[in-house]
Amino acid sequence: MWKRAMRETQEQLVVKTEGGLTFIAEKDGGNQRHRMDHLACFVGGMLMMGARTLPADEVDAAWEPLAGEITETCYQMYKRSPSGLAAEYYNFRPNAKTDDMTIPNDAPHNLLRPEAIEAVYYMWYYTGDPKYRRMAYEMWTPFQRHCKSRYGYSAVADVRQSHPRHRDSQESFWLAETLKYFYLVFAPRSTLNLEEWVLNTEAQPLRSWS
Repeated sequence: MWKRAMRETQEQLVVKTEGGLTFIAEKDGGNQRHRMDHLACFVGGMLMMGARTLPADEVDAAWEPLAGEITETCYQMYKRSPSGLAAEYYNFRPNAKTDDMTIPNDAPHNLLRPEAIEAVYYMWYYTGDPKYRRMAYEMWTPFQRHCKSRYGYSAVADVRQSHPRHRDSQESFWLAETLKYFYLVFAPRSTLNLEEWVLNTEAQPLRSWS
């Protein structure tokens, strides 16, 4: 079922802009919408894990490069933002070579979500490529600069501002997931052996059954 879902995702939802950004589009009544939520960034990590853990004869050779491309797009959500923080979702212009990803007026906030750094972690874990640690550092720095408050970290109202206003809220996934994935990227790879442990949807480690 998962492999079928990935095949249909590749066929119906994966789009690449002329500028080189690969994103997961949405379907609305059969019509493709050129937008991608930050929430969808987990797909990069999911594809990478599938590419490295399923039996070799069941792996689609396209999964791993696609995982890297999606993760790069999610990193660009941060890098291209004036504050360095990603918005809730982005609109894409497939035929554009520049300005191919824009922040809509109804979703400029950042809620401290984990999905982008989750993808970066899986890419780092399975490839060991130091560029993913550099990505993580560049993503972490604006959280520290703009979101840290007296008693925790706050969501921000508008990432298009160079100094976004705090929303005075901190979702539980910041502690359960986002910080954990940042920690795991910077910790030694041996900190969590993904052959022995599985991270569930809230990033809680569960020991695998053999």
